[in-house]
Amino acid sequence: MSQKTIAVGADHGGYEMKLDLTVQLRDMGFTVLDLGTDSADSVDYPDFAELVVKAIEGGEAERGVLVCGSGIGMSIAANRHKGIRAALCSDEVSAELARQHNDANILVLGERLIELPVAKQCVSKFFSTEFEGGRHERRVKKLG
Repeated sequence: MSQKTIAVGADHGGYEMKLDLTVQLRDMGFTVLDLGTDSADSVDYPDFAELVVKAIEGGEAERGVLVCGSGIGMSIAANRHKGIRAALCSDEVSAELARQHNDANILVLGERLIELPVAKQCVSKFFSTEFEGGRHERRVKKLG
């Protein structure tokens, strides 16, 4: 894999999974920009979604990973931004399709809803799958 940078962020509900996924991303050859949180103390998930989004918008990272308890809050917060396509995935098929068909640039996971091995499969598939373009291109453009 290349030395592309991936921004990662989590709230307290996703902190433990974020730690493990950060190691996985580094092992896959990525540079990881860890934007917190740095403990299991209660924090507000929109703050960390914002940090990851800003890193992508500012060119500091190519893509991102967000983790919270369910993944729902992080998805909502990230998808409020133009050009961000955050996909809440629950298995490797959804992670693959998020990249192939939707050109998703942020993978969102829920630590309380999926086990770590499944989350790792999602990360592996998401970051090894390319956008297919073609018929999907015009649909993604409509998300604008």
